[in-house]
Amino acid sequence: MSYTDINSLNNYLSELKPEEMLRYCSDIFGPKLAFATSLGLEDQVITHMICSQKLRIRIFTLDTGRIFPETYELIERTNARYRMKIEIVFPESQDVEKMVLEHGVNLFYNSIEQRKLCCHIRKTKPLSKVLSGLDAWITGLRREQSVTRTGIGFAASDDINNLVKINPLIEWSEKDVKDYVEQFNIPYNPLHDKGFPSIGCQPCTRAIAPGSDIRSGRWWWELPEQKECGLHK
Repeated sequence: MSYTDINSLNNYLSELKPEEMLRYCSDIFGPKLAFATSLGLEDQVITHMICSQKLRIRIFTLDTGRIFPETYELIERTNARYRMKIEIVFPESQDVEKMVLEHGVNLFYNSIEQRKLCCHIRKTKPLSKVLSGLDAWITGLRREQSVTRTGIGFAASDDINNLVKINPLIEWSEKDVKDYVEQFNIPYNPLHDKGFPSIGCQPCTRAIAPGSDIRSGRWWWELPEQKECGLHK
């Protein structure tokens, strides 16, 4: 899809509610559309919107091998609530073994380069494999989440994976998300109630103080403008 088409799509989606965006994108992209969920609050909202409308949108998540036990438990609760099975995508075992052998099990603390290598092996590469068969993918990105996301629209061109990225909640506030979760009694990770607004891999995520930037608990040893794993360049 060209940038002109992306702009037209973005303008059209801007007039729709998130539920309507998902229905429209399901119609125009069909089976070539999928939702990548990280099981965060935003993603649970989108899962609810997809399942409550019975949209035939593939839902998958990346299991890096380092996620919290609470996240695994949430996968089970979500599957039970919506009578579905979230597809779980794993990294290539030989890639992980080679990386750990060369750099150690907790290499991400050593340098930004090694942290990005770990993210690439455990997240970016498996994601790219899934996206290679798609025309578009859905994310739970919000502009409010990070300084690296302020310029993102409802539709964006993913030039790395050569497809369209759809962001239905890009303009939602944290309060919008929490109110929606409460309104529909959507299952969520109990770590959110323990100071974890953003939850990724266990060694790279920690609780934060009330009022802190919501991404400050992710890769806390790095500068804010560096805090992306490569999934959303």
